[in-house]
Amino acid sequence: MNGAGNDFILFDKNSEPTINLTVQQIQKLCDRKYGVGADGLMLIEKADDFDFRATYYNSDGSGGILCGNGARCIIKFAHLTKKISDGRARFLFNDVEYSGEVVSEDEIKFYFNPPTKIKSNFKLKEFGQLFTANYVDTGAPHVVIKINDVLINPKNLNSSYKDLSQFPVYEFGRAIRYHKDFEPIGANVNFIDVKENCIYIRTYERGVEDETNACGTGSVATAIITNIIDGLKPPVTLITKGNEKLLVDYKIENGEVINLSLTGPAKINFYGEIEESFFN
Repeated sequence: MNGAGNDFILFDKNSEPTINLTVQQIQKLCDRKYGVGADGLMLIEKADDFDFRATYYNSDGSGGILCGNGARCIIKFAHLTKKISDGRARFLFNDVEYSGEVVSEDEIKFYFNPPTKIKSNFKLKEFGQLFTANYVDTGAPHVVIKINDVLINPKNLNSSYKDLSQFPVYEFGRAIRYHKDFEPIGANVNFIDVKENCIYIRTYERGVEDETNACGTGSVATAIITNIIDGLKPPVTLITKGNEKLLVDYKIENGEVINLSLTGPAKINFYGEIEESFFN
């Protein structure tokens, strides 16, 4: 499946109850040359008192974090396989309770829990440059950086990146992902350009260790940060690297972010079978 170009392998444990994947098998399955190829992998199964349980792993086999686009995909899958009956889902994602709904056959909405650890307008030093960064945890840790705050040449203070499509996301993203300020777990890194109340975004994701076509938790983190630093009011439209649209909406009540949601496309790319010998 893919959510705005962020792609995932999904196993239904209701039909494959004995499946139990190792880290190495997850890595092999997500490998784009030797496996199916994906940014991450999910398992869906029955859960007492919930519509279903979802377990998520990054393509490197690490887990334990939220994936917003993955959650939207799994809601779509649950809808298509009649694990939910009214288009609304209440489920566990990596053992944390969430909810979501089917807006239309093409649009899925996922409701986030309130963000934590919000920090805006602090300084980061990398590649000999000192630039402004922001941080928020939306279920996964995210750094948000406006590209015009990053200098092409640190000796030329008037020179900055004007075009997000030309920005070296991998190089800068990887360096900041492993920056000492975010140890020991590291962070995802979002580079953004705000134009006419619309946010253009590219993201380097830890666990994938590369840029992805979209990042749901990163889009939500960015929407919150741009409200703080630019006064950008919800709902906020974000344009991903894959030129897909994601919509982030929320309310602020007594200084707290509530009713936080991510809406966008979620699609099944294909169904398939994997030879048992693949796992040996």
